[in-house]
Amino acid sequence: MNHQRTLFCLWLIALFVAAGCTTQPAQGIASTPSKPAKEAQTLTVLAASSLTESFNELGKVFESQHPGVKVTFSFAGSQQLAQQLNQGADADVFASASSKYMDAAIQSKRVNQADVKIFAKNRLTVIFPKSNPAGIQELKDLAKAGVKLDLADKSVPVGQYSLDFLDKAAKNAAFDPSFRDNTLKNVISYEDSVKSVVAKVTLGEVDAGIVYTTDLNADSAAKVSQLAIPDALNTIASYPVAPIADSKNAALAADFVTLLTSPDGQAVMAKYGFLPAK
Repeated sequence: MNHQRTLFCLWLIALFVAAGCTTQPAQGIASTPSKPAKEAQTLTVLAASSLTESFNELGKVFESQHPGVKVTFSFAGSQQLAQQLNQGADADVFASASSKYMDAAIQSKRVNQADVKIFAKNRLTVIFPKSNPAGIQELKDLAKAGVKLDLADKSVPVGQYSLDFLDKAAKNAAFDPSFRDNTLKNVISYEDSVKSVVAKVTLGEVDAGIVYTTDLNADSAAKVSQLAIPDALNTIASYPVAPIADSKNAALAADFVTLLTSPDGQAVMAKYGFLPAK
């Protein structure tokens, strides 16, 4: 009996020792939760179609300067973007190919006028397929019967600039007074963006189109030829940019505008054929 009682006591002692070795959290000390990963930020930029190539490169530059930030672009005709802003589109920056549509964004109170900056300029040129089926040699040839011409709609900045060119030419002694009307008779389509004009010319669907000089990138330049429009008949388009007044990323939006006007930003714009802002 004594032997059994001794074994029982030893068993109890072993049990208590084992329980004492069990790791217990210290009283009054709360465990420290791990910090959640910092949520990535997205900067949304609404930009005119003619800015596609230059802004895609600038977006990468901006991301390299702001780790954890992703820049997303929505490219379209400036008139479409201004309309989206008027309807409450969520965005951080607006870059237009015309002050007209930046003014519309100001009127809709999506942009503060004091924040608007001109960051680049552009000019018009006539392009036509390398095969030149219409035999275009000079600007006057745009009015020849049978020429298939493609223009951007007048609601698109480049479309209005194209009409301004025709108006100036009609008043110029070097052109026939009917040049404007005869040229417009040759228009087979009005596009909602300058990129659509470039596409139709490069595909050979039309004989000529009027676009910005910056639209002649390496790919399109290999498929089309161009005819310069002299300064007296051209329109030098100014490109304004501004942060959206109610941006959820106000500091980043301001930084993006600063990049555009900085030496680095201006170098990228020049690389793609844009004229300096000043």
